[in-house]
Amino acid sequence: MEFHKIAWIGTGVMGSQQAGHLAKNGYSVSAYTHKYEKLLELEKEFGIHPCKTIAQAVEDADAIFVMVGYPSDVEEVFCSKGGIFDSAKKGALAIDMTTSSPSLAQKLYEMGKERGIRVMDAPVSGGDSGARNATLSIMVGGDQKDFEDAMPLFSCMGKNIILMGPAGQHTKAANQIAVAGATAAYTEALIYAEKTGLDPQKMLAAIGAGAAGSWQLANMAPRALAGDFAPGFFVKHFIKDMKIVKEESEKAGVELQMLNAVLHMYEQMADQGLENDGTQALIKLYNK
Repeated sequence: MEFHKIAWIGTGVMGSQQAGHLAKNGYSVSAYTHKYEKLLELEKEFGIHPCKTIAQAVEDADAIFVMVGYPSDVEEVFCSKGGIFDSAKKGALAIDMTTSSPSLAQKLYEMGKERGIRVMDAPVSGGDSGARNATLSIMVGGDQKDFEDAMPLFSCMGKNIILMGPAGQHTKAANQIAVAGATAAYTEALIYAEKTGLDPQKMLAAIGAGAAGSWQLANMAPRALAGDFAPGFFVKHFIKDMKIVKEESEKAGVELQMLNAVLHMYEQMADQGLENDGTQALIKLYNK
């Protein structure tokens, strides 16, 4: 399938870069977000066409990408008056890249079938640096043929792109469980190093190439150590993700003790007004 026009809904920290990669690869990209001024910046930077409504953005689009904050936002973008189901042409491919609810992903897939819209979910991992460098891991849920059609588009944004059957969001949930553990682990390693008189920089260099090494340790621990709490991934969005995981694990009859402990810590951070920091700000909670 050839893609002539692409629509992008949601141009935050991640979405703006992902949409930009599509534009840089020669695709015509029309975008909508709540802050129209943000789109004017992307027009200058990438040549993205700014739109004032979802309907305007998705009109005649061959593929539509969604990258918003919460499951409620996803549902609104797809189902509201003037949304994707109202405005997209038959046969369009609508791909939600938000980390969202698996049950909502299934519901939208089925609604798409009824309306002739091919719906997929494709949550990502890799944070702001992965979005910026087009090295995201993309966990795709949907039909094989749609996945094959979308591969040239996914390849503009990521390197590790895997079709998980209908379980893209469940795979991202598993990803966030592992991220929660790794984030808490590197934070406690930094705190321990500081309290026992180690040089934390040397400690990271010493353990990073061994069994303790992880993407979080290599990429986020140095930010935490430097006091750089700018959000590559917001605390508030990580809380949202972990709550989705908790809900799904309870449905499956599984108690995730570590995940629950990390979620509790991040909820404490939100109570302290840190919800708009990056996830690496967990070290602030320990230092208090």
